Amino acid sequence: MKKLILSLLMLGTMFPLLAAEKAEWLTDLPKAKDQAKAENKLVLMDFTGSDWCGWCIKLDKEVFSTPEFAEYAKKNLVLVEVDFPNKKPQSAELKKANEALQEKYKIEGYPTVIVLNSEGKKVGELGYGDGGPKAFIAKLEKLQPKKK
Repeated sequence: MKKLILSLLMLGTMFPLLAAEKAEWLTDLPKAKDQAKAENKLVLMDFTGSDWCGWCIKLDKEVFSTPEFAEYAKKNLVLVEVDFPNKKPQSAELKKANEALQEKYKIEGYPTVIVLNSEGKKVGELGYGDGGPKAFIAKLEKLQPKKK
């Protein structure tokens, strides 16, 4: 009986973690811009080295992978990962598209987060910062268009 109760308690504490929604990341900027325009959201592009850049991994773990950020993103953002991995395979087409975005936005280091408005105009640039999702979301809120 004790084992059953203990198992149920463990399952009960793990279930919210399993049920926590993860943010959905696209890799196609034109598609993301279309979606942002249709839904009146910002586009957040994360220029990252997902499998080698320590600060990128830290930003993902402390902000992007949190339920708090996922909830905010679902309501306010269309997310685009612009990845430059060392080991993770990518199609030649995706590599070329990412390199073109890197050049267009003059990315010099990782992580760099570029924020576009729903019309595709750059409205902000962020990087890693302490404070977790609350601090990051506060910075994004400052980039949101003023509600009428």
